[in-house]
Amino acid sequence: MGMDITVLVIDWAHLMDLAPEDRLRVVQESAYADDDPDGGGDIVDGWVWPAAGSERSWLGRYEFPGTLGSYKPHFWAAEGWENVRSAAGGAVRAALDEFLTGLIWWGPQADVDAEHVDPGVLPSLEGLWRPGPLIVRGPATVARLHQRWHEAAPGLEGLRVPYGELAGREPGQWVAGFEEFAELVAGWAEVVDEAERRRWGVIGLPI
Repeated sequence: MGMDITVLVIDWAHLMDLAPEDRLRVVQESAYADDDPDGGGDIVDGWVWPAAGSERSWLGRYEFPGTLGSYKPHFWAAEGWENVRSAAGGAVRAALDEFLTGLIWWGPQADVDAEHVDPGVLPSLEGLWRPGPLIVRGPATVARLHQRWHEAAPGLEGLRVPYGELAGREPGQWVAGFEEFAELVAGWAEVVDEAERRRWGVIGLPI
C-alpha cells in the first residue's frame, strides 16, 4: 500500500483553542467525518466543504485532480523540481525553492531533509493513524508561501522546455511532463491562496 495524503485548510484559531494533546486526533477525525461517510462529497473546483451548519465548518479539504489521494504525484513533482531547478532563473528558483520546500520538496541540501511542520502545534505525532508525510503550516508560514508563489508564478511557463529535457521519464513516474508538474504545483498554490484568504493554516495528513 502506497502513501496517501489528505490536504486541509484549517481555521487556526479553532485549532489552537483545542488542548494541544487533542489537536492531531480531532483533525484526523474531522478530515472525513460522519456527514461525509464515503470520503467523497461534492467536489467544487477541487474543494470539499462541510455542509452548512456543520460542526466541521472550521476546515475544508482539497482534492488534487487525478491523484486519487496518493502522495506519489507530490513526490514526483518534487523530484521534477530537483531535476529542473538549475535551469530556472535566479528569482524564480529562489521563490519556488521556498514554496516547494515549505510543502513537498526535501530542499537543496542533499543530506538534510526539509521539515514541513511548524513547531509548537502538535506536541506529539504518536497519534498519527498512518506513517507518512506530514505538513503543518500556520497562517504566518502560509502568508510567506503565498508571497513566494506569486513571485514564482510568472516564471513557471519558462520551465516548460527545460522540464522536458531534464526531468525525464522513469517507470512508475506519476508526474512525467511539464503540464502534470504545473497542474500539481498550481493545486498547492490553490490551497495556499485559500488558506491565506481566510487567514487559516494548512495541514497535510498521511490518510
